[in-house]
Amino acid sequence: MIPVEFYVVLSTLLFFIGVYGFIARKNLIGMLMAIELVLNAVNINFVAFNRYLFPGQLEGYLYSLFVIVVAAAETAVAIAIIINVYRKMGNETVDSIKELKN
Repeated sequence: MIPVEFYVVLSTLLFFIGVYGFIARKNLIGMLMAIELVLNAVNINFVAFNRYLFPGQLEGYLYSLFVIVVAAAETAVAIAIIINVYRKMGNETVDSIKELKN
């Protein structure tokens, strides 16, 4: 059986890669993918801790399912916004959204 520390280290790496990707990217699609990495790190923690702390119960799995549903809805809305920004401005960088404010 794989120890829980492995899952914690994996989720920590995914979380910090996602945070770095969100801060370092100027492309909206890349930023969206970085947010998905952060959400996947949370899901790994939910499932791992549920498996090791409460093996007979399903709370961690249900929370993960809820996070996946919210992430899918968030992705659909974000993709729609990105497509509209691309149609309006011709590129999908953060700077183009700042230009829409003016």
